[in-house]
Amino acid sequence: MSSFDTLVVMLCGAVGFTLQGSVGFGMGILGSPVLILIDSRLVPGPVLASSMVFTTLLAVRERRAIDVDGLRWAVVGRLAGTIPAAALLAVLPADQLSLLFGGIVLLGVAICISGLHVEPRPVSLVVGGALSGLMGTIASIGGPPMALLYQHAAGARVRGTLSSLFLIGSIISLVALTLVGRFGRDELRLTLPLLPGVLFGFVVSRRIASRLDRGYTRRAVLAIATGAGLIVVVRYFVA
Repeated sequence: MSSFDTLVVMLCGAVGFTLQGSVGFGMGILGSPVLILIDSRLVPGPVLASSMVFTTLLAVRERRAIDVDGLRWAVVGRLAGTIPAAALLAVLPADQLSLLFGGIVLLGVAICISGLHVEPRPVSLVVGGALSGLMGTIASIGGPPMALLYQHAAGARVRGTLSSLFLIGSIISLVALTLVGRFGRDELRLTLPLLPGVLFGFVVSRRIASRLDRGYTRRAVLAIATGAGLIVVVRYFVA
């Protein structure tokens, strides 16, 4: 990557992780669509690896608010969803993966704006965890299905529970990506520019989590994600 691209990646990480630490989502659905336009190798491996570091910090910070029972069911689903996702990554060519990625971005946005109200019960948690595993392993966007289930929970509960799931899920997904040859030395190197954003987002989000305007922030993130997702899809058809 050029120096300018590296700067954009660092900025994207700082903004994405600040949002994720404040409102419970952001790095995946905002950062991934932008990062894949810079270098397709940044998604999913480097985003998942940097997110693993961030969610470790966030889960520790919000550990008292974690929904432990719900987390257990969601982890079962996450594991189940990761297996077919890794299989797809192993067999699909790069151009078709880009199209699949764009579709997942738009699906994530659709889930966020659907207005559905689903209670976090065992069956819905397993299904949500499976969708999170599928979407997270392919596109680093595992948040929307679980955010839908916890949309009416307290902010600390959302951040703590989702971060714990994403931490465990990221480890599972990275192991799967390594086994199918999609995470290695190059992807590890590409993770480095995202790490300053991890520290920045963790420190800053702690100060603004209770004051950030969720309404406007949410709409802005979803609008940017929609635009980037459409660009990825359109680029596939006009290439």
